[in-house]
Amino acid sequence: MLVAALLVAAAPLRAAEIPPDQRRSGYSFMGPDSKAMQDDDTANPGMLWVLDGEALWNKRPGAANNACADCHGDARASMKGVAARYPAFDKALGRPVDLEQRINLCRAQHQQAPALDYESHDLLALSAFIANQSRGMPITPDGDSQLAPFIARGHELFMQRQGQLNLACANCHDDNWDKRLAGAAITQGQPTGYPMYRLEWQTLGSLQRRLRGCMTGIRAQAYNYGAPELVELELYLMSRAAGMPIETPAVRP
Repeated sequence: MLVAALLVAAAPLRAAEIPPDQRRSGYSFMGPDSKAMQDDDTANPGMLWVLDGEALWNKRPGAANNACADCHGDARASMKGVAARYPAFDKALGRPVDLEQRINLCRAQHQQAPALDYESHDLLALSAFIANQSRGMPITPDGDSQLAPFIARGHELFMQRQGQLNLACANCHDDNWDKRLAGAAITQGQPTGYPMYRLEWQTLGSLQRRLRGCMTGIRAQAYNYGAPELVELELYLMSRAAGMPIETPAVRP
């Protein structure tokens, strides 16, 4: 509480955005052991979900008897670069959808299969497998002009103070990055490695899980999974991280 209060007192009314040439992945804030775990696919726990996602890619879960592979073929070719541009604008819905929502839309429309629950093993596995095909590629946000108002709303949410601690995302991740909070490094909050394996969670988790955890941490009411506000935040964060390489599945403390 004392540290949080000091952050509030030290934070300006309007946080200054991080210049592009100073933007850093959370990877750069980790110690050598955690970096080694992420770098070695045989030691990275997130690769277990990637392998399960590959198996799910070839399964036929719904009444349409279609597998992802039946439409998209080899994911190593067809999914290369896809995660680097999500969330993307969905013309039928008239709003952006993130990768998890796209998977569930495909299940409903093309596989006639039930939606997978947020944070379920299968949804995380499919997301991790698809995103892993873009590993090393630069984040390249969808350039659809219809996304502009949604990015703007995501930026407003990032800058908006919330909760009993009266903190905005920007107060930590723009104003105080590279400092420490309760012994842990404050990173820039770049979304380069989701779904990622967090040692704190002892499992894989989505960006929405991390956003909700931050909201709970500042004693704000977290948005429900799939809420437009969370997708708008994801969209803004990806635009903020443009040019940074995808790391999925990343490892973090």
